[in-house]
Amino acid sequence: MHDLIIRNGVIADGTGAASFAGDVAIDGGVIVAVGKVDGAARRTIDAGGALVTPGFVDIHTHYDGQVSWDQVLAPSSINGVTSAAMGNCGVGFAPAHVDKHDWLIQLLEGVEDIPGTALAEGLTWDWESFPDYLDAIGRRSYAIDLGAHMPHAALRTYVMGERGADHLEAPTEAEIERMARLTGESLEAGALGFSTSRTHAHRSRDGANIGTLTAGEPELLAIAASLRKAGKGVIQLISDAYLTADDDFARAELSLIRRMAETSGRKLSFTVQQSDDSPDRWKHIYAELDAMTADGLDVKAQVAPRAIGAILSFSSTTNPFLATPTYRRIAAESPTIEARLARLADPEARAAILKEHAGVRYEDGFIAILTRGFTRMFRMNDPVDYEPDASQSIAAQAERAGAEVAAFTYDVMMEEGGRRLLYMPLINYAHGNLDAVHGMMTGAHTLYGLSDGGAHCGTICDGSFPTTTIALWSKGNKSGRSIPLETLVHGYTQRNARQVGWLDRGVIAPGYLADLNVIDPQRLNLGPPEIVQDLPAGGTRLLQPARGYLWTVKSGVPTFENGAWTGQTPGGLLRGDRPQPQH
Repeated sequence: MHDLIIRNGVIADGTGAASFAGDVAIDGGVIVAVGKVDGAARRTIDAGGALVTPGFVDIHTHYDGQVSWDQVLAPSSINGVTSAAMGNCGVGFAPAHVDKHDWLIQLLEGVEDIPGTALAEGLTWDWESFPDYLDAIGRRSYAIDLGAHMPHAALRTYVMGERGADHLEAPTEAEIERMARLTGESLEAGALGFSTSRTHAHRSRDGANIGTLTAGEPELLAIAASLRKAGKGVIQLISDAYLTADDDFARAELSLIRRMAETSGRKLSFTVQQSDDSPDRWKHIYAELDAMTADGLDVKAQVAPRAIGAILSFSSTTNPFLATPTYRRIAAESPTIEARLARLADPEARAAILKEHAGVRYEDGFIAILTRGFTRMFRMNDPVDYEPDASQSIAAQAERAGAEVAAFTYDVMMEEGGRRLLYMPLINYAHGNLDAVHGMMTGAHTLYGLSDGGAHCGTICDGSFPTTTIALWSKGNKSGRSIPLETLVHGYTQRNARQVGWLDRGVIAPGYLADLNVIDPQRLNLGPPEIVQDLPAGGTRLLQPARGYLWTVKSGVPTFENGAWTGQTPGGLLRGDRPQPQH
């Protein structure tokens, strides 16, 4: 008798091959038969013709703090993810001297928009070294499996002290050697690899650039060489190469990426998106990826399935009026969201905020767009439209209503008792559509990533990327561009799993780990994010419900049924590579 049989499904097995009708039998957390399965089981799930996929593998998350207090690890787990890699972009909480705990909290609060109060209360700090950190995770159980990268920013400060937080400070030869040695020790203890950040967008809470921003070649290549010496691990990074309009800067960054790949001899992936300032840069980067691959290097772009968009609301972190003195005072003085919304509903407060907003001009690009980019702001309806047309923008609606746009926006944001959400696509939307995203997703050397699950708690809600990938692109965007379902499933399963060395999952075949989703593709979509206060210290975050996931199974154990957690936590720490099944 089998432990579990999933019957009557349409199986997209993760390899990219054509889907087929069949059953899946599971014993001991492993798939033992696929196709027509005879016999009985202790539990049977009738898929009823629904889509059956491997569990999704998300290689770009930031659960490094959340693992201390949360077993569920939403939003990834509620979007079909059964395995995730964290510690991306060079940020994390280990290694860490005791006197650097607060600094690391401030860094993650700034870089990844995770409330510092939640981190201060929720982090257990039962570690110092990175191997200690892995041991701490290993003592806990979760709804999904997790692996972790050695984060460069934490490593640099651990070795260099205060100097490590300053990107203009160069490490000594001895400090470089120690960083390389500690990276090697972390790989031996089970780190997935090494991550770093080279973007001005990553700043600590006080606005300081991340310490790794301009880390020099001797430092980076010494660490890369430690991966070659260990014969294991991958490199993940973000660079401003995709953002810049400066051809020379982009070439220099891509040349450094090439040298890191050559020196390490390992897989390397980095963020590629479309910016307004250089909307075709991604094409130039893809040409360089072709050249690197032709030279035998395994270098790939991590791309997103939709625009990276800010969520604007009076009840979350960001809104167009957040810089006005009256709004700042109300936000600081209000002990709860409800108290803040009640004060914002006062006509006198509204008038004061609108007057202050009209009298200030912001020069900074992002702040100017955030506070006055009404042509890029859209109501979030249900289901969410992630390719909104300019005719539906708040600015266009205000013009049709004959209203002043800032006042109109204020009133829209006070809908639903002040909990109305606006969507503001910032990246991957230079031309007002997702055509470039389709181009990036269908490139020869791409990975589906960048969900940032666990981060951007009050501003961005992209942990639902796996759902958008399947739901949107299998049907096509508004220009009619689509991607075969089997290709999409492969991208979020076997291909991602291979990237980080997890060869035991991502495929529905005998011998592979029994991580599975049963999905109703007709119902698969996303409602607007919800504002919840479930972080430590009463911290607030955006959490987006996904519809259409009938079951998620982790290691043969059903963990979610119709989107609800079953209470089971069969997941845990993954140390390093996982060998391919021999069946």
